[in-house]
Amino acid sequence: MLIASTFLLWIVVALLVVAVVALARQIGVLHERIAPMGALVTDGGPKAGDLAPVIAAPGLAGGIVNVGGPDASGQASLLLFVAPDCPICKKIIPIAMVLARAEKLRLVFVGDGNAEDYAAMARRHRMEGFDFALSPQIGLAYQVGKLPTAALVSAAGSIVAKGLVNSREHLESLIVAGETGFASAQDYLRERGAAGDEKVVRMHAGGGK
Repeated sequence: MLIASTFLLWIVVALLVVAVVALARQIGVLHERIAPMGALVTDGGPKAGDLAPVIAAPGLAGGIVNVGGPDASGQASLLLFVAPDCPICKKIIPIAMVLARAEKLRLVFVGDGNAEDYAAMARRHRMEGFDFALSPQIGLAYQVGKLPTAALVSAAGSIVAKGLVNSREHLESLIVAGETGFASAQDYLRERGAAGDEKVVRMHAGGGK
């Protein structure tokens, strides 16, 4: 009887361990998916149509990274404000790199903090080949309060759209804003009056299916 009770107890303990592990994994998944905010457009700072602040900032790899102002090569710039301790940033960073290459955008990562922490993040996400500016002045100029925040700056140096981003769709909506004149993909859909046009918007933004 004692042996049977002990055996049953071990079975219960094993089931509890499995349940705890599964719960911990689900909490981790939710932590990855929780966005700082769901809305794309943010209040404060320069708005769409305004000239982007022009700042010469120290680069993570050395030298100076110029942010804002007309681009001599005719490229639009995608500014992405990130931090090593931002959980959603590690999801957005690779998406932004792929999108920037596909759309031929100049991608500029912007940070404010310990250079060694940012360098470790850059190595971890293989961010070589992209500009990385480290300056609190840029975040102050754009009034960035939460991360990750992105801003699309036209080749002429004006802000096309900006806001919090936590998915590929949010990043694509910045591109849609530049191509359609709407503040976001959501505004474009509302204007069209049909949610079924979402696929069209994504294809227009280079998102594929």
